[in-house]
Amino acid sequence: MFAAGVMTADRAEALISLDVTQGNVQPLPIAIPTFIGGTAEDAQLAADVSGVVAADLKRSGLFMPLDPASFIEKITRADQTPRFQDWTVINAQALVTGGVTRQPDGRLKAEFRLWDIYAGQQMAGQQFYTSPDNWRRVAHIIADAIYERLTGDGGYFDTRIVYVDESGPKDKRVKRLAIMDQDGANARFLTRGNDLVLTPRFNPSSQEIVYMSYGQDQPSVYLLNIETGQRELVGNFPGMTFAPRFSPDGQSIVMSLEDQGNANIYRMDLRSKKTTRLTNSASIDTSPSYSPDGSQITFTSDRGGSQQIYVMGADGSNPTRISFGQGSYSTPVWSPRGDLVAFTRQSANGFAIGVMKPDGSGERILTEGFHNEGPTWAPNGRVLMFFRDVPGPTGGPQLWSIDLTGYNEFRVPTPNFGSDPAWSPLIN
Repeated sequence: MFAAGVMTADRAEALISLDVTQGNVQPLPIAIPTFIGGTAEDAQLAADVSGVVAADLKRSGLFMPLDPASFIEKITRADQTPRFQDWTVINAQALVTGGVTRQPDGRLKAEFRLWDIYAGQQMAGQQFYTSPDNWRRVAHIIADAIYERLTGDGGYFDTRIVYVDESGPKDKRVKRLAIMDQDGANARFLTRGNDLVLTPRFNPSSQEIVYMSYGQDQPSVYLLNIETGQRELVGNFPGMTFAPRFSPDGQSIVMSLEDQGNANIYRMDLRSKKTTRLTNSASIDTSPSYSPDGSQITFTSDRGGSQQIYVMGADGSNPTRISFGQGSYSTPVWSPRGDLVAFTRQSANGFAIGVMKPDGSGERILTEGFHNEGPTWAPNGRVLMFFRDVPGPTGGPQLWSIDLTGYNEFRVPTPNFGSDPAWSPLIN
């Protein structure tokens, strides 16, 4: 699909970098002039690519794209070396230049260069060859490369979101699985809406999801390969309470099954279909989620009298409560970095999305309101997506994203109402 090349960059120590571990990062002023089209026909496509790059970086909360009206120098070639003083005057700390040209074989060549204005040097540069219909993905990959070079963290823009699309009257909602780019573009349906679908979850290592479907009121679990469209029935689980989540290696799933009023957590090997019970309590244990190294599982239980978050070994050993704030806790999800657990907390103030360390310390609420629920992590562990219900007879759920500072919150557009998002790993 892609052919990529790396342009030589000056390896001298660059002056600019972003410390994304700080609580409130001051956005980095970055100039992104419109990319240059190889022909007049390519000009709009080039402008669209640079527009998506700028939008991705702005939405991260770490970058502040400058107003093009302030630019002094006019970039006329993709390989143009900038007059650094002209960009210093407008307080740009970084500059991105690039171009898009159509090749004789019909493919697009997209290229970019990232410049450190203060050091007066190129920090990164790449070129890509792909089909014209992949232009948005090229833009996301360019944004990822810039993000990674300036923060030292992996990017997350070349990813997708699977979610539950909800349409129709409030009392007769049609729920279909849908997929889109992480910025809301290219939305399409994965199921027809004949059966109720719930809680899609991505395989951490591939473009595969597991989800729950109700046909004739019988809950079933399916695996769906996003690339091929192939669907496989994992099994029918009459007592299932939540759809499973994958283990980090994608070879097994962990889930909650109800039996005689109690719900316990089980692991299933996807090859042998062998099921192993991990908890055995007279309570409701649900919402399991693996740590990224597979050694532990976080889950929700009311064994202490109210719904709280626990952590146990992957074999079910040593369950330990980690949530002690005001209210009840649900939907714990371990960060891909392993450093945090995201959760939903319900209290007198409504529903909040927050994070805490795996030992329960450092709890922080990122956002709260009428009804927020269902956090899912970007693959770099720096951004969360969740759904927020809008109250009222015509209201419904919407998708939102927020970063770990809690200062950068954005609505993610969907064609209809949307709930229960699941973030993919990087596509490539």
